[in-house]
Amino acid sequence: MKESERIRVMLADDQTMIRHGLSYIVNTQEDLLVVGEAGNGDEAIMTAAACRPDVILMDIRMPGRTGIEATQAILKCCPNAKIVLLTTFDVDEYVFDGMRAGAVGYLLKDADTHDLLDAIRAAQRGEAIYRTSAASRVLAQAIAHQFPLADRRTSSELPSPPAEANEALGESLTERELDVLQHMAYGKRNSEIAAQLFVTEGTVKTHVHNILQKLRAEDRTQAVVFAIRNRLVD
Repeated sequence: MKESERIRVMLADDQTMIRHGLSYIVNTQEDLLVVGEAGNGDEAIMTAAACRPDVILMDIRMPGRTGIEATQAILKCCPNAKIVLLTTFDVDEYVFDGMRAGAVGYLLKDADTHDLLDAIRAAQRGEAIYRTSAASRVLAQAIAHQFPLADRRTSSELPSPPAEANEALGESLTERELDVLQHMAYGKRNSEIAAQLFVTEGTVKTHVHNILQKLRAEDRTQAVVFAIRNRLVD
């Protein structure tokens, strides 16, 4: 694979040994390439601006600016970067702050190699990577808080969405597509959705493709955000 076709990965962690370990793992993959490393939040911001990575593995707790603060700053200068937060602690507050900062994923440092590599590739595809118990709780709480069941209104009672939303919806989603979208909102992978709905992974991929087209979304994350804002998921 040509270097220009590989996913450009940046590592930010204050522990040199962890950075070296991650670098070794990532560079063993023919489709991935480490293009920069940083040992603190400020350095992460400068490195990201210089090397323009596709995906950043960002430690949350670092000297100076935290990984979450660095995430906010990086996305201002590198809006296309996909940032996956790494931490030793599965804490709700970290997940919530990371989501607000714009990170697309949250992964524990004790995740196995397969999950780490899968997270990098999924992030590059625009998928949300929230696969910890804390992440599941935060996503459920966020959706429940914004759209409590007691406050649900019929479609005729809801305020009309903006013109661009009407246009983006295009064709209405089928019942099965709404089921898939519901699972996407909880950050589930295609294989997990397939097992939950008793269909093949290929069928799920087709549904996801149709959902993105109908909502005119560029990726899964954009589709989920749109769905939450427009009450397409519970």
